[in-house]
Formats: sequence, C-alpha cells, structure tokens
Amino acid sequence: MATTNQAQVGGPTSPLLAPYKLGNFNLSHRIVLAPLTRQRSYNNVPQPHAILYYSQRTSNGGLLIAEATGVSDTAQGYPNTPGIWTMEQVEAWKPIVDAVHAKGGVFFCQIWHVGRVSNSSYQPNGQAPITSTDKPIRLNGIDASEFTPPRRLRTDEIPQIVNDFRLAARNSIEAGFDGVEIHGAHGYLLDQFLKDHVNDRTDQYGGSLENRCRLPLEVVEAVANEIGADKVGIRLSPFADYMDSGDSNPKELGLYMANALNKYGIVYCHMVEPRMKTMGEKDETHQSSSHEKVFPWYLHCCWWL
Repeated sequence: MATTNQAQVGGPTSPLLAPYKLGNFNLSHRIVLAPLTRQRSYNNVPQPHAILYYSQRTSNGGLLIAEATGVSDTAQGYPNTPGIWTMEQVEAWKPIVDAVHAKGGVFFCQIWHVGRVSNSSYQPNGQAPITSTDKPIRLNGIDASEFTPPRRLRTDEIPQIVNDFRLAARNSIEAGFDGVEIHGAHGYLLDQFLKDHVNDRTDQYGGSLENRCRLPLEVVEAVANEIGADKVGIRLSPFADYMDSGDSNPKELGLYMANALNKYGIVYCHMVEPRMKTMGEKDETHQSSSHEKVFPWYLHCCWWL
C-alpha cells in the first residue's frame, strides 16, 4: 500500500493522485467526495441546483458518493433530505447523475435509513420512528427531545426493511448511478442493530454478535443480488458512538463485519474513524486507545488507499 512519505501530497508522484482500480472502476486518483448531508431536496426530491453542485465537484476518473438518500418514507430524520423510493425521485436524480458522468466521474448513491434518529413529524401518519429497540436517544449534555421515542420493529417487519434497501439500490441504478453505498454507520438504523448499547432484542436479530450483524448482512446480500456485488459498498463506524449508538467491543464488531463481508465480494468497505461526536459532546469515544492498534488494518479495507 502506498504511503504519503513517498512524496509530498500534491507532488508529481503523490499516492493521493495516483490511479487506483476499484473493482471494475478505473479511478484517476484516490481523493473521494464523501457523502455530505445538504438538506436541499425539498419534499425529499433532488432539485436541479444539485446538477451544478455535484458537477463542480467532479473530476475525470474521480469517485463521488452522493448525500445520504432515504430508502423509504420511514427513513427520514432531517428536513429536505433526498429519497430514492419513488419514480419522481429517480427521475429527479437522472440529470444530476448525467452531469457527473459528462465530466467522467464515477457516482455512487448512499442509501440510508435513519431509524430512531427521527421525529414523528418526518414519519408517515406521524408514527414513531422504527428501530431495533424501544429505548430513546440519550445524548451526553445535549437536549435529545427532538427525537421521538422509537418503536421496536417486529421480527416479521424486518424483511420489509431489507426489501426497501433492495428497491432503493435498483432505483439507484435506474437513475444512472454506478453503484450504491449502504449506510451502516453513525447511529442510524443498521448501526442501531449492530451495536449492543442500542440493540436489546431477544429474537434472531439481537443478543449475540452474529445476530446483531444479521440485518446489515441481509441487506448487503439482497442489494448485491439485485444490482451485483461489484456495484456495492458499505459504510461502517464500529468505534463511534454517534447518536447514542456505542458498542462494548467495537474491535470485535469491526473485525466480525469485515470478515463476514468477504463472502459477498462487494467492492469496498468504508470505515469511519472513531473521532466523530455529536455536536456539543466533549468526551472522547470509549476505547479510543484500541483504535490506534487496529486502524492501520482498517485502512487496508477502505477505498481511500
């Protein structure tokens, strides 16, 4: 793996500017536009101004990850975030994707469900947000009253969540995206199932590490089967406890997921550093010292190499 001490960043032989083959995609450099929540998609529909926004950030052979995009009408937790569960949304994404492709970019859609990081005002018929638990969000020193207490998903409802991600992936390809990044990080729905501080279920989706990882892996399998594993990435944050979603053994969780993902042959695993905190929180993520020992290994399975 190339390291930055080979040359000054930006120099003629800088590893950041060296080509990289990401599965079937030939990238001209290794600088990736990360997904950035913009909150400019009014009524959850991407707007024409996003054509300029994304095309300005496109380089020939560069990889872009679109802002987090809801997989269903229950997936929303912030105002004016885009979705990709309706044909209106798919059609609205098409000219945005076309503009990125016109400049030679590779464009993935990050597909997302916020789970309990929501308010009933964002939910259909004002219902409670759905997640792995009935436990509300509690943040260190921050008022969490904006989040409506959630409702625990019944076991028989979980296949619908898997199907929502599958259809969102299909719609992303229909919109012209080159692939999808499954959002399994930052305390959102899939992360809520992964982490034992949130997941207190007693069915086959809770308890053991294997059970807690079951839903995210079912989503990966369904999406890979729908659009091809070579078009699928996933974002994970095992060490982060963002949005009150921590785990008692993040190293074991991260290693288990990385090993389990191997069998699906997806194109990348995007691991997030553990330093991310909810705005206003002052303490450091628990077990951050363990991260320094394991993070170089995680770098090896990320797409910024």
